[in-house]
Amino acid sequence: MTASASDLPELVFRERQADSYEPVFEAMKVFSRARTEATPDEVWIVDHQPVFTQGQAGKPQHLLTEPDGGNGQVLLAGIPLVQTDRGGQVTYHGPGQLVVYPLLQLSRYGLQPRSLVSLLEATVVSTLADFGIAAAAKREAPGVYVSADGSKIASLGLRITRGYCYHGLAINVDMDMTPFRLINPCGYAGLAMSQIRDYCKDTALLPADRPAALQAVATRWRLHFLALLADTHKESVA
Repeated sequence: MTASASDLPELVFRERQADSYEPVFEAMKVFSRARTEATPDEVWIVDHQPVFTQGQAGKPQHLLTEPDGGNGQVLLAGIPLVQTDRGGQVTYHGPGQLVVYPLLQLSRYGLQPRSLVSLLEATVVSTLADFGIAAAAKREAPGVYVSADGSKIASLGLRITRGYCYHGLAINVDMDMTPFRLINPCGYAGLAMSQIRDYCKDTALLPADRPAALQAVATRWRLHFLALLADTHKESVA
């Protein structure tokens, strides 16, 4: 029998719209440092204002334009560039992109770092299928790629400390893709980036209104996440 979300430990979902990246990044760190065995897990669903984020091992050659400073910030073509403590290289977040931060205690679900990555990628693959898009993950290059053309439609970067994870994944839904041209996305020169809107023209599935489109994708992602996480949890306690 397939497990259900009711079989899971307590899990709190929070939606934060049009948030600047740095306050959310700081809040994730504070939450993860302060939490204990008794702290319920949370999932934050965010629509960020424009920002480039660089992984902790990020290499400057993946920035295709010279950064400059302004108002105490490092900017890339006028967009903030923030150094983070996640894995991976550089990526872009902006309006019309669904960003999901699962703040989980891995042991509650019998997860290891690799199985967590696989689970998150599987949630995206299943979500995209609901919008008529065939996609797959690549073990050697975390994220999700459209099967038809190999473009990257979702990125993933995590940090795991004391058995707790933060950061997460970003699904391109209906956004201005231009800023991706200023970087080698995720450290891959020439990597084509795509979004759900490029492939799904059915407004009954993906509304023309951007906030409604994001909500449609978030709803489907949450259903798949809960189902897959419940199955994983069921196996871990069997």
